Amino acid sequence: MLEHLWFPHDISTFGPQIDWLFILIFWITVVVWALVMIAMVTFMVRYRHRPGRKAEYIEGNPRLEIFWTTATAVILIALALMSKSTWAEIKEHGPPGQVFYQVAGKQFNWEITYPGPDGKFGPKAVTVENEMHVPINQVVRIELTSKDVIHSFFVPNLRLKQDAVPGRTIHVWFQAREPGSYAIPCAELCGFGHSGMQGTLTVESEADFQKWLKDQYANQQ
Repeated sequence: MLEHLWFPHDISTFGPQIDWLFILIFWITVVVWALVMIAMVTFMVRYRHRPGRKAEYIEGNPRLEIFWTTATAVILIALALMSKSTWAEIKEHGPPGQVFYQVAGKQFNWEITYPGPDGKFGPKAVTVENEMHVPINQVVRIELTSKDVIHSFFVPNLRLKQDAVPGRTIHVWFQAREPGSYAIPCAELCGFGHSGMQGTLTVESEADFQKWLKDQYANQQ
């Protein structure tokens, strides 16, 4: 039961960096929340109503306000600097791709196109709905777009989430480390059938991937 209260199992190469940042922010938030709760309860007890006691006007404490404003700014700047390299690796750079896909969101399916036997997205390319097969331990690069409204390509096990926007092609990459089947829900409310928009990512060996792809080429003929 407890596993459902936390992140799903991570299978991507950049997942540990994202989880580390999340856990750091989570515990900072927990500590701040605990301090606020302790202060609130203390004030409630200390300044509770007592017979014959008059209320006092408090003008504030500039030193205390400067302290917590500065502390908040320092924490935010530190988090921004610590996450900069992770953000750059995932969103701006990343390793060269080994396998390539075109993915388009449309109400209410993921349309996934595999290059043809010649390696090009030409007439021999294969398009299937909601089935994404990738070889394990290879860098996957995706050209992501949408055919109608804004969708969001979300693979929780990869710690990957990217909006698919009509008229724009957004480049996404990942490298899966463990075989298995993982959900690809749409994380953006995209219409009446949004809840049913879900594909499946299958991570498998290179041999199984090539066999599956070969079958798709044969079925297309």
